[in-house]
Amino acid sequence: MKKLLSTLAIASAALATVPALAQTAGSYPTKPIKIVVPFAPGGTTDVLARLVGQRLTAAWGQPVFVENRPGAGATLGADMVAKSPADGYTLLMGAAHHTIAQNVYSKLPYHFGRDFAPVSVVAMVPNMVVVNANVPAKNIQELVALAKAQPGKLNYGSAGTGTAHHLIGEMFNLRAGVDIVHVPYKGSAPALTDLMGGQVQVMFDTVTSGLPMVKAGKTRALAVTTAKRSSAMPNVPTLAETVLPGFDVGTWFGILAPVGTPPAIVEKLYTEIAKTVNDPVIRKQLLEIGAEPVGNTPAEMAEQIKLELNTYGALAKQIKLSVE
Repeated sequence: MKKLLSTLAIASAALATVPALAQTAGSYPTKPIKIVVPFAPGGTTDVLARLVGQRLTAAWGQPVFVENRPGAGATLGADMVAKSPADGYTLLMGAAHHTIAQNVYSKLPYHFGRDFAPVSVVAMVPNMVVVNANVPAKNIQELVALAKAQPGKLNYGSAGTGTAHHLIGEMFNLRAGVDIVHVPYKGSAPALTDLMGGQVQVMFDTVTSGLPMVKAGKTRALAVTTAKRSSAMPNVPTLAETVLPGFDVGTWFGILAPVGTPPAIVEKLYTEIAKTVNDPVIRKQLLEIGAEPVGNTPAEMAEQIKLELNTYGALAKQIKLSVE
């Protein structure tokens, strides 16, 4: 009898929580939401996070603010979110950098494929090979020739060790047979500053982040890394059509929550993000800055992350990339 009463009590308590959970999801959000950007202000991740935040604020009437937590190849900010309450009030603007970091950092305090609930990819952005305006190479063929003639003399800046900028740079080195030395920063914005100043000569930055400097004539874009040309830079050729046939790599940016976040809250976030990226005005704005709108489902984002973890894992082993 005692066992039966105990079982009934547990069942009753469990049922009592169902309306509370439903109410929580239905009324969400009831307080401000924080989107953690694991890079310094000014880069693509930051720009897209602020765009999403503004739209969520307008839609729900609750403040959505961005907190920049740069460092350790985007893993510091990710770790902060992974350890946050799974209630939908602390989110991560994640990126391809995180699927790479999972494979190159030997001691991460979280697992990107297990400790996050994917919400939606906001946009996919091509990377581009961009150089300081004083670099003598006027096209990608000349940059390869210059790098081969001066091995170890040119430097490329990145948003941090283990980020997409870094890995794409190493892929370029490997495929082109050159030695351009990696210099990591805490985000693409400070790396771009040093690129313009000549402290580094090359970057494999995203189109979104680097485009304003290219338009201003402060840097020069030589090629994009995706198989198709960027809609924002149609006159810039791809690596695949010039010096590296088959080269096709880009960077995705999307929202994730801590694992265990109620599915109803994840769905509510996804629905609003999908509305945002499918809004004609927003789509136009994204395309103008070189970001291809996505807005896929949580399940589709989860599958994309799974595939990338496998792909970048194999690549990290191939180039023997490991970070302590």
